[in-house]
Amino acid sequence: MRFIARFLMLVVVAAIVGGGAFLATWDIPPPTTHVEKTIPNDRFPR
Repeated sequence: MRFIARFLMLVVVAAIVGGGAFLATWDIPPPTTHVEKTIPNDRFPR
């Protein structure tokens, strides 16, 4: 029983470490949507 518990804990720890390493090295692409906003002239000082 101890062997199974240790093995399961090792698998869980390896999954957490592997997932953290994957997220730390993953090159997430930035969003590519184009945003165009019209600002009225009243907002600029003269």
